[in-house]
Amino acid sequence: MKLFVSEGNPHCLKVLAALEVCGVQCDVQYVNHEEKVVPFLSRPALPALLLSSGQHLFSSNAICRYLFEVNGQDSSELCNQWLEWEATVLQPALLEALHIAVVQGKGSEVSKVLQGPLNSLDQSLSKGNTPYLTGKAVSVADVVLWAALYPVLSDSSLALGECKCVKTWFDRGAVMHSFQSAAQKVLQGKGLQGMKSFMQRQPAPRSSQCRDTQQCNSNPAEGDEGERVVSEAEMEAAVLTWSKGLNDGPSTTDRQHPILPQEGKRNLLVTSALPYVNNVPHLGNIIGCVLSADVFSRYGRLRDWNMLFVCGTDEYGTATENKAREEGLTPQQICDKYHAIHSSIYKWFQIDFDYFGRTTTEKQTEIAQDIFWRLHKHDFLMEDTVEQLRCESCQRFLADRFVEGICPHCTYPEARGDQCDKCGRLINAVELREPQCKVCRQTPVIRSSKHLFLDLPKLETQLEQWLDKSTSTGDWTANAKQITRSWLRDGLKPRCITRDLKWGTPVPHPDFKEKVFYVWFDAPIGYLSITANYTDKWEKWWKNPDQVELYNFMAKDNVPFHSVVFPCSLLGAQDNYTLVGHLVATEYLNYEDTKFSKSRGVGVFGDMAKDTNIPSDVWRFYLLYVRPEGQDSAFSWADMATKNNSELLNNLGNFINRAGMFVTKFFDGCVPVMELQQEDKKLLALVGWELQQYIQLMDKVKIRDALKHILNISRHGNQYIQVNEPWKKIKGEDTERLRAGTVTGVSVNIACLLSVMLFPYMPTVSQTIRDQLNAPQSIISTMLQGNGTFVCALSAGHRVGTVSPLFQKLEVDQIEALKKRFSGQQPEDEPPKKKTTAQKAANTQPAAVPAPAAAAAAAEVAPVNGVDPEKAKQLTQAVAEQGDKVRALKTQKADKAVITAEVTKLLDLKKQLALAEGKSPEPAPQKGKKK
Repeated sequence: MKLFVSEGNPHCLKVLAALEVCGVQCDVQYVNHEEKVVPFLSRPALPALLLSSGQHLFSSNAICRYLFEVNGQDSSELCNQWLEWEATVLQPALLEALHIAVVQGKGSEVSKVLQGPLNSLDQSLSKGNTPYLTGKAVSVADVVLWAALYPVLSDSSLALGECKCVKTWFDRGAVMHSFQSAAQKVLQGKGLQGMKSFMQRQPAPRSSQCRDTQQCNSNPAEGDEGERVVSEAEMEAAVLTWSKGLNDGPSTTDRQHPILPQEGKRNLLVTSALPYVNNVPHLGNIIGCVLSADVFSRYGRLRDWNMLFVCGTDEYGTATENKAREEGLTPQQICDKYHAIHSSIYKWFQIDFDYFGRTTTEKQTEIAQDIFWRLHKHDFLMEDTVEQLRCESCQRFLADRFVEGICPHCTYPEARGDQCDKCGRLINAVELREPQCKVCRQTPVIRSSKHLFLDLPKLETQLEQWLDKSTSTGDWTANAKQITRSWLRDGLKPRCITRDLKWGTPVPHPDFKEKVFYVWFDAPIGYLSITANYTDKWEKWWKNPDQVELYNFMAKDNVPFHSVVFPCSLLGAQDNYTLVGHLVATEYLNYEDTKFSKSRGVGVFGDMAKDTNIPSDVWRFYLLYVRPEGQDSAFSWADMATKNNSELLNNLGNFINRAGMFVTKFFDGCVPVMELQQEDKKLLALVGWELQQYIQLMDKVKIRDALKHILNISRHGNQYIQVNEPWKKIKGEDTERLRAGTVTGVSVNIACLLSVMLFPYMPTVSQTIRDQLNAPQSIISTMLQGNGTFVCALSAGHRVGTVSPLFQKLEVDQIEALKKRFSGQQPEDEPPKKKTTAQKAANTQPAAVPAPAAAAAAAEVAPVNGVDPEKAKQLTQAVAEQGDKVRALKTQKADKAVITAEVTKLLDLKKQLALAEGKSPEPAPQKGKKK
């Protein structure tokens, strides 16, 4: 193991103290504050622990916990609760205090910031009868809290008040050599000034006053909700709301089909970008559109909005033709096969479509051709002869996404034929430098063909007027606005809407009868045709802009076609179409430190997730927790295990299970009488405030941020239970037993609220909690309707059901095995040459030949004479891997000699492949050609 730390970084004090206490052997390397030691993070993260497996830990608390576990000291439940408190309550206040003292030089103001959490810690310590936080011996909780507080508690000039129990506990640790040694290494004997260089590089934290206001709490993950000051008026209002109880009414989740717009209700039409039918969706595809749309749709139904959620498979185009050719099927057979696969995957992920259709239908042809003729009638179409790329090897014109080359604008080496993923600029495929056919990797030639274009410049004024209104009144994500503005800034150009293909919606114009509609003209019309296949009254949704709000969910690469091309098609058709009012686009989700790749067996794809034996609700939770809302994010097995074990198991699950078990164990399964004290009223107000934040964020489709408020509520609940200790009070006098009953009753009602808030995210867990608590169905229609209310849903005397744990721990060996399984790497004891064709065909995670070994693998299987199909397949894989390596080296601007050596290997592999296929070795490509 190697531990990376930096001097003056208070977070590093924790891990060095833990290392000293545990005595674990570890190489410690000091680096500067700005050094990036975790390769897949975009910003520096210190401390960081590099494990022997190659995995990184970069949360100081997680590193401390790991070091203790290596030393044979597993964290107790109480330990984990203290670590949660330190991370969510103490740390935000500490960072603000350090900034005030070190950067601003206002040490006298530190006590105002820290007094709240210090008083809370002092109160908890005063109730214990052990020398340390969790018992008679030093635990990871003591190390983390002591090291976190050391910079301020060791400085006598800060005058932090009379917290006698905290001072006694802190002094007990201060005499330990391990703590002294760690402090000396980080602060160099300079005290607070030893952190000045580090603190000056950190962004100024929000003040506790700002965190207490609803307006400033735009990112709940950064807030310090545990310290929020609650006024008397808020408490009384919360108690009044609590006392109202449940409304009588039907469940809002009951639906009668077909769902149609209703007068006097908020009518929302929700679509998620139609997934291509020719492949299996990976986790990034799922979170980018269908899962995000599902969460919002479920939430909307809880809010009693009239929701229709439609989606389906996008089935036309070259991609389907090529897939059919690969698998020896007809395009329709491919569509039927993969439509079923997609449906099965989304069902397992509990995506609750009102209708999941497809684009290969008569309705699609009918509606697309009607829009076409309307555009033609209103003179928004134009003809032109265009130059296209044609692959002579494949004997076909190449669709834009089946051409790859160097971007003419930014020189990105893997730009597509329609758009560059790096700079986002539109590209005409013939503009690409060094283009290649993505199917066979041959260089295509330019040929002329007559096509029809949507005259976007003629529609630009209408589009801008509509966009101004839609983006100002609707919920458009920042990236959606930015991408759309960039298109308009560059000036719209006519967009080709036809293609020289066979598999697609036929163009009805007699002069273009051999062509089909281009997928990005045709595919969004699929939303209309899918709705039309759901109900023959589809126009009530799609030609009703005054009553219907349209939400489109997608990944950012789909934005221009939903914000420019599709709206222009509908505007030009002049048939009163409903246009998008809320365009919700995510950034990209990567896999660990790379991209998802089905061919290389890298990453988790939808059909594989259920084989991991991790419940779909846990998958949903983690994907939504890391949802790439503002920037790209990454799926990480280690982080998934951490979030499952800390947030789900130790935080959320722990609280809900304890609340239910206390009712069962102490009160014979019936909710006890509750007499609210000031502390209970404060908690009701805090929970009600968190509920308000959740609703406001979800209303704005801030799905990831809203989830944090659910977890905040369970943290409040855990702290409430821990401070009040009902398991002790139940053994005391009547007044203490009554107090135990109040704490239990309030807690089980909070659990009931959490079950409702969780429903959009984890529907099965939500139902399980309600079943265990025997909760009345009307809680769904009470808690989230209107402005949201936290009421006493389970009154005294209510009998709960059977309570059991909701989540299971993800073990290290389990996670390591899954990480290895989906990494695309060959097992060390199984050389690539031993793979048989049958094994490769049967393996759902095909093992890729590691790039450095590609040439060696090829040498082992190189043919001697004649055609050798098996060896050709292995060599094809080796060529692909080596090609990927060469492209990566070019992208990284590696040394020219290194690139030349790898290109030579690639050319040699291609020659051997030609021999294995019975062809003459191809001549070496011209210098500079993209491999």
